[in-house]
Amino acid sequence: MVKNYVLDTNVLIHDPKAIYSFEDNVVVIPLPVIEELDRLKKEAGSVGRNAREVIRELDSLREKGNLSKGIKLESGGMLKILVLSEDELSEVPEFLYEKYMDNWILVYTLTLMRLSQVPTYLVTKDINLRVKADSLGIPAQNYLTDRSDLSALSPGYRELKVDEKLLSEFRHKGFLTPEELGIENSYENEYFDISGTYGIYRNGKVELIRIGREVIASEDTFYLFKVGGIYPRNREQFFALHALCDDEINLVSLIGIAGTGKTLLSLACAIEKRKRIIVTRPTIPVGRDIGYLPGKVEEKMRPWMQPIYDNLELIMERLGMNLENFIKRGRIEIEVLSYIRGRSIPDQYMIIDEAQNLTPHEVKTILTRVGEGTKVVLVGDPYQIDTPYLDVNSNGLVYTATKFLRDELASHIILTKGERSKLATKAAELL
Repeated sequence: MVKNYVLDTNVLIHDPKAIYSFEDNVVVIPLPVIEELDRLKKEAGSVGRNAREVIRELDSLREKGNLSKGIKLESGGMLKILVLSEDELSEVPEFLYEKYMDNWILVYTLTLMRLSQVPTYLVTKDINLRVKADSLGIPAQNYLTDRSDLSALSPGYRELKVDEKLLSEFRHKGFLTPEELGIENSYENEYFDISGTYGIYRNGKVELIRIGREVIASEDTFYLFKVGGIYPRNREQFFALHALCDDEINLVSLIGIAGTGKTLLSLACAIEKRKRIIVTRPTIPVGRDIGYLPGKVEEKMRPWMQPIYDNLELIMERLGMNLENFIKRGRIEIEVLSYIRGRSIPDQYMIIDEAQNLTPHEVKTILTRVGEGTKVVLVGDPYQIDTPYLDVNSNGLVYTATKFLRDELASHIILTKGERSKLATKAAELL
């Protein structure tokens, strides 16, 4: 049965292509949403950019017919811009006639429910608006098209216990097949701990990992795998560091709580690779945006990038190098995330810290900028989200890790063991 889906502004800002995600149903955009898009189009960063993209999309559809009467979409559905007259609005509760845009969206939805013969739903990423809608008898839903499930996401590695004979064969041959190991549903670049000896699944078999040419990687050889002055302290960090340094892997996503070493390991491997490094993170200001701060881009970004500098200082100290000299040589570029759009980025090592504060659309924008020879590392903690309308399952980090999980170009590791300090680990567990 065909349904009406009324879209809130935040859905369109979150995903400018959202109008194409409702199959053969009717997508309704209230006129107040168009007015709000017009106001937001002047905003800096992704909000303004996405608002402009939605407006351009609607303008291109306008050429196919009358938006207020409805335009057929390729998905089989229809798009309508809802414009209501004063008479049509007469039966709406008077208290809703306020300056708040959310209330006007509720007014339009209530009126459409009264006038339409088909079920009508409000789609919004605003939790409070969903609560208000429910109190008025309006069925309300979250926008779930680009939503993933963190709890169902593989940690990126498995532990297997085998007998001494099979372990000896693994070490001697350098690989074992899934049939020999008795495993199913393996995927490219999945890591294995086989009775304390490490392997990676590639080309239909689990291949033995070596450190250098001679030493077989195991839980006893962490200290030998030293990269950028840093070595792994646990099994998860070993797998993460291996993925970060593997030239066959173009995309690495590292998910973990604070203190698990995500950013430190990424920077250490980037420096070891001797490629040009781009480091960025979303700027989520409490007050004014970056443009109002004094100084050059690097100086403006310093408050947001201080955790990066802290990690760089530690690595430089281990390597006996000076951070200021390293930066002056142009080896590392601190970039504003919004400036990456429109660029082509070949042969570089790109680290995106706090990637959980990006939308899936923003991550797509970044990845489509990547040129040949560039490795992208997404780092973040999905339980520490500062962006409105994103949650643990709808953010760009988890979405990308889920979509690329079985791809030969990508690797994904969930880190759970904190190594910053005993206090930091305990605080992450208890607070």
